[in-house]
Amino acid sequence: MASTHKNKGQEEENFLSELFSKFLPFWPLYVFLALIGLFSAWTYLKFTTPIYEASATLLIKDENKGVDDAKMLESIDPFDSKKIVENEIEVLQSRTLLDKVVNELHLYAPVMEEKSFGESSAYSTSPISIELKNPNNIPLYTAGEPIKYYFVHQPEKKSVSVNGKIYRTDEWITTSNFGEIKFNTTNNINPGKQGKLYYTLYNPRYITDYLLGNLSAGATTKLSTVVKVTFTDPDPKQAEDILNALIYAYNQKAVNDRNRLANNTLAFIEDRMNKVKEELGSLEQEIQEFRSNKGAIDLSEQGKLYLQDMGSYDRQMASARQQIAVLDQVENYIKSNNTQGGIVPSSLGVNDPALTQLLNKLYDSEIKYEKLRKTTAENNPILTSVSNEIRKIRPSILENIQNQKSNLEASLSNLGQSAGTSRSALKAIPEKEKQLLEITRRKAIKSNLFSYLQQKREETALTYAPSDQESQIVDLAQASFDPVSPNGKLIYLIALAFSVSLGLLYVIVKEFLNRKILFRSEIEKYTSIPIISEIPFIETKDMAKIEMPDNSKGIEEKKQIKKSKRKKTRPLNSTSVLVGQEPYLQDYFRQLGASLGLYSRNFTKKSILATSSISGEGKSFICTNLANSIAKSGKRVVLVDVDFIRPNTSKQFNLLKSKGILDYLRGNSGLNEIVNPTTINKNLSVVGVGIRDGDDHTNLLLNGKLDLLFEFLKNKFDFVIMDAPPIDLVADVNLLAEFCDESLLMVRHGHTPKQIVKHFEHSHVLKRLKDVSIIFNGVKKRGALNKEIGYGYGYSSKHSHKYEYMPDE
Repeated sequence: MASTHKNKGQEEENFLSELFSKFLPFWPLYVFLALIGLFSAWTYLKFTTPIYEASATLLIKDENKGVDDAKMLESIDPFDSKKIVENEIEVLQSRTLLDKVVNELHLYAPVMEEKSFGESSAYSTSPISIELKNPNNIPLYTAGEPIKYYFVHQPEKKSVSVNGKIYRTDEWITTSNFGEIKFNTTNNINPGKQGKLYYTLYNPRYITDYLLGNLSAGATTKLSTVVKVTFTDPDPKQAEDILNALIYAYNQKAVNDRNRLANNTLAFIEDRMNKVKEELGSLEQEIQEFRSNKGAIDLSEQGKLYLQDMGSYDRQMASARQQIAVLDQVENYIKSNNTQGGIVPSSLGVNDPALTQLLNKLYDSEIKYEKLRKTTAENNPILTSVSNEIRKIRPSILENIQNQKSNLEASLSNLGQSAGTSRSALKAIPEKEKQLLEITRRKAIKSNLFSYLQQKREETALTYAPSDQESQIVDLAQASFDPVSPNGKLIYLIALAFSVSLGLLYVIVKEFLNRKILFRSEIEKYTSIPIISEIPFIETKDMAKIEMPDNSKGIEEKKQIKKSKRKKTRPLNSTSVLVGQEPYLQDYFRQLGASLGLYSRNFTKKSILATSSISGEGKSFICTNLANSIAKSGKRVVLVDVDFIRPNTSKQFNLLKSKGILDYLRGNSGLNEIVNPTTINKNLSVVGVGIRDGDDHTNLLLNGKLDLLFEFLKNKFDFVIMDAPPIDLVADVNLLAEFCDESLLMVRHGHTPKQIVKHFEHSHVLKRLKDVSIIFNGVKKRGALNKEIGYGYGYSSKHSHKYEYMPDE
């Protein structure tokens, strides 16, 4: 587990180190681009109009979030509407309010000041502001740029000169284009020296759109009812005035809306009260007529009287019936008894004293008759007298009874009629009372409505009093001291970041997206063939001329050398031959020789074949200078040019017209004739390709003379170095593979395609070659100044010598 973490740490460290090494060499480029970016940012900030931001805060009444008026104010202000913060934010940003701000501050006629570079707003410095009575008369669409009206204020004359015409200030002036216009003097402080001032006229809709674009409003927090309103403008004073005018317009709109609602409500209440008053008068008249026509003065008392009368009638009728019953009994008694005595029925309930007296007299006579009858004879004159008296009393009683009964029956009939009348009247009372109650109820409703309307009228009248603001101003508008745009620090940071990013992008495009081999690590990634050496990219201004013995230069070669001399700087790693004697040059090829083991006492490999994957990878350069380096160590070296397609080695040593291998293979020359010594080093000889006459050199290579050639060269020289053609160009390398003991494959920095290196592992030609090693040629110094580390591993940057070279033409 610990080893795993350690490996991860090493991988991260290696990755960072590799990343650092790949990008750091270009630091001068980054610095240069950064300076350009910072200068561009400074120029941009210098000539860009700064934008300031003004902000103000309001406290909105939102009962859902815990903000409400006092109960007293709420009770006397029935039109205090409950607000929602989100809705009020939209109201603050409405076109209606912004139109009022535009007209209030006369923003449809902005005053500008011309400067050396551009122009700026003169809102806070202009001595004049322009006001129109009907700004909507300004055309909405105009062809071209708006007209500039240049003006000069003349305070001593209280006038202003506009395009040469003089107008009085603070007075309405009639114009033919835009109606009435007024030039108002302002309280702005004169800044001293000021550029030309002019104003332009815009339709308020344009200015409103501008304000909408620069205005923003929002709650400070999600649960807060405090709204922050901000506005950005080049003139900080104008930004503050716009916000303050917006807040005033917002509050005034709310007050006007409430007052308009109150006025409408009052008008409605007054109208309704008049109608209710008329209805109340009609109902009172209806009640009065009902009482008069229906006799319904007081139905409740009348009902009680009717009930009392009916009770009295019932009692009287009962008394009369009782008296009639008593009279009936008495009558029956009188009729049933003649002269015999008995108990006379009681006349209780009969209020007639005559009848009572007669009955008492009858009772006394009957008692007397009974006593006499018991003691005297029937014909006794006393008894007869008493009997006659009884007979006289009875008719009187009967007549009295009949009279009383007639009276009682008449009285009973009258009482029955009266009782019926009272009963009918009593039955009619509920209907009257119901009708009267209905009328009274309607009157009560109208009375209550009238009282309610009176109360609401007074409450509505009080809505004008409590407050003239619908929101509480927490902070009035205040502009920032420093501009918010452009943000200097941010601009510099963006410029710096963009510049460095541009440099990094250049490095990425130049190196990481390059299809050519640039890094040694790329070769190691694509093939397992070992890299034996790295040869740096070398440039020179001078060149040396090498003279070959017994060989004269042709006219064309001389011209080519003269042409090469005119070139100031020339890459050598492709086909040139270095002749320098400095240790720096010798070190690379000495290291190459040591890597190949050429200086070892036990080294037995005498022939080295140098090839490449494509032309121009510098195999001739490597072969020539390796041979020269070995020759300086005292070894006899022969450089054999077997690249019959592009014989650069022969060309460099001016051997294109001399006899060479092809002449030997044709049998036109001997072995000793084709070996040419050089003036570079006495131990170095060169075998050219010979004279090419257009015949197929492949057939010549197969005639069997190559064995004798290389046997001769190995016997005569310590080392044979072959400059062979590219492996995939012709089949020559396959024929030469058996004559080499060591093989060198060139890969040139920035020239060899990555795709070719990827196919090294599958190359049949490379598989036939012996001990193949790669030489990473032309490794350039990395970085903007070319003084940093290289693309390989073993390349040092401490040397910067210039060398001579042998031209390849």
